Amino acid sequence: MLFASEDIGIDLGTASVLVFKKGKGIVLHEPSVVAIDKNTDKIIAVGEAARQMLGRTPGHIVAIRPLKDGVIADYDTTEKMLTYFIRKVIGTRFLFKPRVIVCIPTGATDVEERAVNQATVSSGARQAYIVEEPLAAALGAGMNISDASGNMVVDIGGGTSDIAVLSLGGIVCDASLRVGGDKFDEAIIRYIRREYNLMIGERTAEEIKIRVGTAYVTDENMHRSMEVRGRDLLTGLPKNIQVSSSESFKALQEPVEAIIEGVKKVLEITPPELAADIVNNGIVMTGGGSLLNGLDILLSKETNLPVYVAEDAISCVAMGTGKALEQISVIRQTKKKGSRKLI
Repeated sequence: MLFASEDIGIDLGTASVLVFKKGKGIVLHEPSVVAIDKNTDKIIAVGEAARQMLGRTPGHIVAIRPLKDGVIADYDTTEKMLTYFIRKVIGTRFLFKPRVIVCIPTGATDVEERAVNQATVSSGARQAYIVEEPLAAALGAGMNISDASGNMVVDIGGGTSDIAVLSLGGIVCDASLRVGGDKFDEAIIRYIRREYNLMIGERTAEEIKIRVGTAYVTDENMHRSMEVRGRDLLTGLPKNIQVSSSESFKALQEPVEAIIEGVKKVLEITPPELAADIVNNGIVMTGGGSLLNGLDILLSKETNLPVYVAEDAISCVAMGTGKALEQISVIRQTKKKGSRKLI
């Protein structure tokens, strides 16, 4: 028996993919990783199963992340990954192909946008709609962006940080930084290598970031530490060290400062009337990177504005695509860059 397919929204992130199914909420949350056999060019695993293989594969198997800095780096692999996720969500026995909303960073070029659109259609979508991430993040965070009032959202994902001021259902001013959770991990890897001559992998760096990482040192968190295992670059042998929160603070300063500067630059170009609204409404942070300990406190101190982390920060963009699906008939795109609106 064939079934009519249901519309879906996809948060196509550098680190993970979240899929929202109309009427059911978020039905899939998996890493954006694909494991491929180089000899046969066949996909061995996708998502969490492939992530477990990162840094642990034999020579003929490679685990790759087909998206980099929020955009498609490997088109063919991205298409195969999307096909896998879409079929996993809606099955293979459907009467009509689904309509799909996909999110992209505000800084994506027309070529990058077209690549996302084509990959989505090739993966089994009847129609593909593109929505900018800050817009979806704001909708998912429950912000009322349809009024003539200024709202600011800072969406920190795996590959990009999108900062935008929204009003009347559209983006007034924005910035897209190629800084996100991945850059946090890279900064930790560099610091451990420089200070301890120890090489650690991406998964270990992510664990350090989650468990003891901080953007703002307080008396409460400065003494937290964890044991880290890696390879000693001098002897080539495995080695254990202790890494503290104060060390993670030093390691993360550069990418954190880049995000703070990005927020300040967007505030500088915000129209005065909307800036006054932001003083009242504050800044809302979404995305997995916003969960970095103390980042909201630091941003508040640097901007003198109230800063709030969204309730379900990681899922905000995907939830926003769900709300956009309800208004899919009124999504309109104009050719002018940065003026996509949900009315």
